[in-house]
Amino acid sequence: MRRADRLFQIIQILRRSQRPVTAAAIAEELEVSKRTVYRDITDLVGQQVPIDGEAGFGYVLDRSYDMPPLMLTADEIEAVVLGAQWVAAHSDRPLANAARDLVAKIAASIPEHLRPFIAEPSVTARPPLHSDPSDRLASRLRQSIREGRKLRLVYCSAGGETTDRVVWPVTLGYAETSRLLIGWCELRQAFRHFRCDRIQSAEITDAPIGLRAGELQRRWQRWREEELASLEAGPSFKA
Repeated sequence: MRRADRLFQIIQILRRSQRPVTAAAIAEELEVSKRTVYRDITDLVGQQVPIDGEAGFGYVLDRSYDMPPLMLTADEIEAVVLGAQWVAAHSDRPLANAARDLVAKIAASIPEHLRPFIAEPSVTARPPLHSDPSDRLASRLRQSIREGRKLRLVYCSAGGETTDRVVWPVTLGYAETSRLLIGWCELRQAFRHFRCDRIQSAEITDAPIGLRAGELQRRWQRWREEELASLEAGPSFKA
């Protein structure tokens, strides 16, 4: 790796992390010595890159630091293309179109010598075997998550029981063959996973969740960590 590329990559590593990153972690990712990392950090600071920290503790990049967002490497371009292919193949139509638009915007913004990595990528995602009939539902669920509003669901469990639920939506999970809505269920007073193919109807209510931005997500993350720590087998998809 060229030194200029390495310096850029160090900035990328620090920019994507929410916590201090040690020289050892940077050295492992870049496959260089810690001494090289120390020297590179010193050079970056000398170039007015706002990096704080010290050896042994870790380094952080000031969030106000700005750099051109489309200085992409070939690997980064192919990562975006692969992700966009998967999204286009497995998500609802608005999100699939957004993925295709994203690739088109990147192709128009990057230098000419990098465009073959989009036109002829070395990676590909397998298309689905059939179309998913829940496209309109998925779009509605994503809207409720973005707007922070409660959902009123009619849900059919694996045993055939149909219930009315009011759910505080957290996230919509995509897998190869299914989609899961994760949210806080007022009926069960707990976080639950709802298979989208069992949601018979979904109405976005006018009632806001009433929590600060990100708070419901943090609560779910804590619950998830506790569940994973206590489970000996696979995850439970109770509803």
